[in-house]
Amino acid sequence: MTEALKPRDIVLVVDDSPDTLGMLTDALEQGGATVLVATGGADALALVERITPDIILLDAMMPGMDGFEACRRLKADGPAAHVPVIFMTGLTETEHIVAGLEAGGVDYVTKPIVLDELFARIRVHLANARAARSARLALDTAGRYLLAADRTGAVLWCTPQAIRLLGAALAPQPGGLVLPAALRAWIAGADRAGESAAPVPFTAGDGAPLTLTFLGRLGENELLFRLVAGDDAGQGAALKERFGLTAREAEVLFWIARGKANRDIGEILSLSPRTVNKHLEQIYAKLGVENRASAAVAAIRAMGEG
Repeated sequence: MTEALKPRDIVLVVDDSPDTLGMLTDALEQGGATVLVATGGADALALVERITPDIILLDAMMPGMDGFEACRRLKADGPAAHVPVIFMTGLTETEHIVAGLEAGGVDYVTKPIVLDELFARIRVHLANARAARSARLALDTAGRYLLAADRTGAVLWCTPQAIRLLGAALAPQPGGLVLPAALRAWIAGADRAGESAAPVPFTAGDGAPLTLTFLGRLGENELLFRLVAGDDAGQGAALKERFGLTAREAEVLFWIARGKANRDIGEILSLSPRTVNKHLEQIYAKLGVENRASAAVAAIRAMGEG
């Protein structure tokens, strides 16, 4: 017996087989979900423009547009870009499994489908998707200047505050918004360098100076960045150069000089208090100081404020 899904869960089933559609629709509705159906990739793309499902079950092999192409288009832009896709396939060859994951799928089940297994996978991916949406909402309401992009520079999501800072610097493309060319060239190197990547300065649409800092990976091809406006970026760079700090250590030291507590710094930089403490240990060692107050004084002097 399958465990019930939540009544608000909307599941889109995409398959060209009437038997599969019927079997899954009956099982999912009995489990408490609302079910949408499409018999091909093109139909699925048209449907999600009107209703955004919570999860998509997608047949890999269909006539016309196959599931791999449909998934790539769903993930490229639009309301379903962040909706988890589970492939349904009779293909067990590794190359087809890899193709599904590379197209943007999060999981796959093989036919004939075992319903208990499918429901278990659906529950896991629904929970993960809700957690991701909650995190993005928290970022939006916290006033942080954050954005996520893939390795090509295409913007996957962006907090309202970051959008306001970027302004016309974001270039609209057929697949959505992309970062300026100079930033797209920088992203690949930042991804390889990780936390040691140097922030890159650029100019916003209104001519204001901005700096983009790489924070880390959220997924296989989802990179997180923070925007810094005005003099803060230059002062952080000064601290980095003066004391031989990593980009993240320079950011922590900058906020220490601004009188922020570890908890506040963690909130600002999306770090745990424990991680902030570890950075502080490295900062003290590099500055040759023993405490927070001495580090703040050294930072203020390096920034020319004392």
